[in-house]
Amino acid sequence: MNDALRDTPQHKPRPMVDLLVSIVIPSVILMKFSGEQHFGPHQALILALAFPLGWGLFELIRYRKYNFIAVLGVISVFLTGGIGLLELDPKWLAIKEAAVPGVIGLAVLFSTRTRYPLIRTLLYNDKVLNVQRVDERLQERGLREIFEQRLLKATYFLAGTFFFSSVMNYMVAKWIVVSPAGTEAFNAELGRMTLVSYPVIAIPSMIMMMAILFYLWRTIHGLTGLKMEEIMAVQK
Repeated sequence: MNDALRDTPQHKPRPMVDLLVSIVIPSVILMKFSGEQHFGPHQALILALAFPLGWGLFELIRYRKYNFIAVLGVISVFLTGGIGLLELDPKWLAIKEAAVPGVIGLAVLFSTRTRYPLIRTLLYNDKVLNVQRVDERLQERGLREIFEQRLLKATYFLAGTFFFSSVMNYMVAKWIVVSPAGTEAFNAELGRMTLVSYPVIAIPSMIMMMAILFYLWRTIHGLTGLKMEEIMAVQK
């Protein structure tokens, strides 16, 4: 068991690859190759969704990152494909776009009632912060309870970022995707929605996430006296 864990490759963020595979390539296929002279609406949709789906499954299997959010991302791609191929009303796409981050936000809130709050998975973990050193210093100073209260507050902020994404996803989908599913126009609009969602939704959400991380750093620094280089995890 231990040998298997050691043999598992360590996941390293590759934002440019993620951007290319999950957004740029699918959007280009949907907008430029959905006509009957190319792949046609259905085949183009399948091909476009194959990129983020394949990439997501690859990371899930290779890095064994079988976490709730990663699995939900794969399900989201399946649902988008189902809406397009079954030619459902475009309103279901808007509902799906809102539901995915909304479910994550609810899961973040629900996780505060469990032993494994999601904020520890997303932000307060060994890959981002030197959790062991922080925990030791908090224990020494008897400030564990105060820190847990502030960590709970950060959890509410984190849930808020997902609820923000949920509302924005719904608005963008309703604004852009208006054509019947299964048509070339639907695919083109889906491609535009994918491109627009990055600057309109992903970047603000990323900024909000960084603000939460800064709040955590300020909290940890104030309670433990540790410096930035002592708090942040050492990248190997």
